[in-house]
Amino acid sequence: MADTIKVAVSGAAGRMGQTVCEAVEAADGMELAARADPRLEETLAEALEAADVLVEFSTPESVLQNAAAAVEAGVHAVVGATGFDLDELRQRVEAAPGDAKCFVAPNFAIGAVLMMELSRQAAEHMPQCEIVELHHDRKVDAPSGTAKRTAELIAEAGGDVHQPIHSIRLPGLVAHQEVIFGGEGQTLTIRHDSIDRHSFMPGVVLAVRRVGEMPERFVVGLENLL
Repeated sequence: MADTIKVAVSGAAGRMGQTVCEAVEAADGMELAARADPRLEETLAEALEAADVLVEFSTPESVLQNAAAAVEAGVHAVVGATGFDLDELRQRVEAAPGDAKCFVAPNFAIGAVLMMELSRQAAEHMPQCEIVELHHDRKVDAPSGTAKRTAELIAEAGGDVHQPIHSIRLPGLVAHQEVIFGGEGQTLTIRHDSIDRHSFMPGVVLAVRRVGEMPERFVVGLENLL
């Protein structure tokens, strides 16, 4: 990869996409090469021609196809959108020619990664828990990718997340999650709150820098890059 990383943003007209564009423009060693979005009349194919890395924050309906198309075109993909079939994307990335890689993070906030890791640790000692995730009313998928990933990590530690995961969608929220553990005579609550979309940007920038160096072609979870 060149010294200056050329970055295309998919979903660039959305709130997250706009914030990613600002973060890329402000980051050292990065160039915002393209803004792909139907509302901006720039196609994904045009964006990929100019990019080393695609940052994917489009809709659940298009994210899988867009990320796979990037890798198949030899462009690394950093995926933050959720609500798609993770296994299908993994299969398409691993079957693609070349060596372009794909990194997926259910949540790019450093605090959210710590919340998930602490929940995994807590589950080893207090296995019974419930997850409550709260997001803005424009988020279309439920439960969130963060909540699903948290449940996976808890299960790997031997914990048991009571189902269903509780999903709340209200105006005024950004991205919030709490994991409540229950034991005899006690409870433990681990909570993370993103009160501004800029909380995700250090993680996005880190992923753009590191995706090309990953030893595997398909990696899930920001904890693997920290």
